[in-house]
Amino acid sequence: MYQNNPVNTLPTMYDLPSEDSEEMGLPDEFHDTQPDLLKETCRPAVDDFFMGADLNLYYDVEHTGWYKRPDYFLAIGVPASTSPEDRRQSYVVWQERVNPFLMVELLSPGTEAEDLGQTLRVVGKPPTKWHVYEQVLQVPYYAVFDEFSSRFRMFCLQGGQYVEATISGQGFWLPEIELGLGIWSGFYQGGRGQWLRWYDRSGKWIPTLEEEKLIARQEAQRANELAEQERQRADLQQQRAESAEQRAEQLVAKLRELGIDVDAKSNG
Repeated sequence: MYQNNPVNTLPTMYDLPSEDSEEMGLPDEFHDTQPDLLKETCRPAVDDFFMGADLNLYYDVEHTGWYKRPDYFLAIGVPASTSPEDRRQSYVVWQERVNPFLMVELLSPGTEAEDLGQTLRVVGKPPTKWHVYEQVLQVPYYAVFDEFSSRFRMFCLQGGQYVEATISGQGFWLPEIELGLGIWSGFYQGGRGQWLRWYDRSGKWIPTLEEEKLIARQEAQRANELAEQERQRADLQQQRAESAEQRAEQLVAKLRELGIDVDAKSNG
């Protein structure tokens, strides 16, 4: 799907590095697990979408080596990778021609200030994440989540700047994709805690793959139980009918022993 551009054109994901071992905020266990849950439960009401997690995102054609590495992001209008051959090694904006729709950052001590727009850009250095998401890419929605305080904040792009939204009830609803993002308390991938998770219009949490399997097994079990109950009811009805027929035959036999012409009465 992706081919290297001819010489003297902009680099593609094949030309740009996909990781940097010296970068701050490298993933810990939570930073690995939380994006998996978001990926598993994201079912937007759109045809084409791509989700990235801990993937280099290149955003500046004037500085092709500059990138950010979001913990999770969702892009609408671009196809997902469907085979090993076309899996993205990075997300290159000038190649995709689509900016992300949603960014999610999981706060950590080393990156919290930058994630929340509390740091200034250093001259000669790449801009901060906040500046890139807000000013360069103009991402419509930017979510941050603190696993230690279980605080979830959503920033919406209004007039070219991020404005924090009021989150009430279950979470924050994104009408463009007909999904909501909220905090769910439960067990996932061997750990129990508070997690960011997608939910549907009815407020139900979108099931994970494992939960879907469990639901399917439970439904199959219920179907088998109902079938067994129906079979037992049918057997009972048949037994009752046979018992009634036997009683009728016994009554006819008794009447005949008493000299009563049962056939004559029934014919009359």
